Amino acid sequence: MEQIERARDLARRLLADSIPLRWSHSQGVGRKAESIAHLVGEDASALVSAAWLHDVGYAPDLVETGMHQLDGARYLRDVAHADDLVCRLVAHHSCAFIEARNRGLSEQLTDEFPPVIGLLGDAITYADMTTTPTGAPTEVETRLAEILARYGDGDLIAESIREASPLIIKSVRAVTAALAAG
Repeated sequence: MEQIERARDLARRLLADSIPLRWSHSQGVGRKAESIAHLVGEDASALVSAAWLHDVGYAPDLVETGMHQLDGARYLRDVAHADDLVCRLVAHHSCAFIEARNRGLSEQLTDEFPPVIGLLGDAITYADMTTTPTGAPTEVETRLAEILARYGDGDLIAESIREASPLIIKSVRAVTAALAAG
């Protein structure tokens, strides 16, 4: 619980004043992760902590590469000294490997932060991709459409999300199936 409280407080400090809408989204993602954390057993605390922290790389003072997943994970590792699993979840949430490849950052991402596979990796994507920018629950298809509309055709992030959409939907369905089974 202490790890989660520290994560929530750090996310609040980094996002609430500088980018309040991103903070609203992060609060919703944190709550969503709390609601599914039981699915990942002993990794529940890491999942919830990563959910609160997943977008800290958008904080203006942390932007280095322009890839929020990598910038956030590096800050968490190098400055906040966060748990390795939390950093890896932040680095790879929502199919970040596709954006990394499209930015020419693939090797940096995977060398510094090995991917998290299986239900735990699916769970962070589920929490992010079923939460609106204002922090409300939503369907994954609606969320994907919102991201594409916000960034627009031709934007690197939009093109990365378009390419990642089938994998994101697959992650959401895996978590939904685990919830139904469980």
